[in-house]
Amino acid sequence: MRDMNAVIGSHDVLLVTLDTLRYDVAAEQAATGGTPTLSGLLPGGRWERRHTPGSFTYAAHMAMLAGFLPTPASPGPHPRLFAGSFPGSETTTGGTWTFDTADLPSGLAAAGYHTVCVGGVGFFNKLTPLGSALPSLFAESHWEPGFGVADPASLPNQIDRVAEVTARLPAARRLFLLLNVASLHQPNWFYLDGAQPADGDTRESHAAALRHVDAHLGRLFALMRRPCLVIVCSDHGTAYGEDGHSGHRIGHEVVWTVPYGEFVLS
Repeated sequence: MRDMNAVIGSHDVLLVTLDTLRYDVAAEQAATGGTPTLSGLLPGGRWERRHTPGSFTYAAHMAMLAGFLPTPASPGPHPRLFAGSFPGSETTTGGTWTFDTADLPSGLAAAGYHTVCVGGVGFFNKLTPLGSALPSLFAESHWEPGFGVADPASLPNQIDRVAEVTARLPAARRLFLLLNVASLHQPNWFYLDGAQPADGDTRESHAAALRHVDAHLGRLFALMRRPCLVIVCSDHGTAYGEDGHSGHRIGHEVVWTVPYGEFVLS
């Protein structure tokens, strides 16, 4: 584990949540060359297999934004990168950066970071009190329909907004940015060549959506100032008929097992 006390204050932090991305699909695409951008940055070119703290977007993001990132799938305990200060924590070690607030964005804000959220799925849409809960943790938040699940160009649209944010950020101000990528979430049939609405979403269109995302992430990473710690992971997976299940918010292996990676842009 890296010493986060040497990172916070000296690095920007980018958290990219690839909403609904399954571990098995991510691992297959990395192994077969489908995601060259991510494979070129992930340690060893491979995803780490982890377990999500929640089986759907709201639960998983609330946990991650309190410092509970996906947990390594191997037996623990596993030290955490970030942790709120509380007695008896068995996963807070000397390398953990701790904060005295209820959530990571406010903790980083207290450390001098400008905190920004660029949302994707409906839990970030700010159209309802529930859709405002996650964005409200940040000093600045962005969502519009072109960032959402129904727009095939949602990720390029989101990256356009990130470009605006980074262009006006003072050079001396550190940045914590959460980008929630909606492209992998249903509907994703339109990323598969030749697919029609009646075909619906499949594991294959999920993989095609990931390839689409990878093709645009290089631009996102190029916008980040150096040095920048990047954490890229899924919040949960989703089922495409396994054992009769579809979707998520269920306790199935394809939902609970997620890809995780971290690296420094320098």
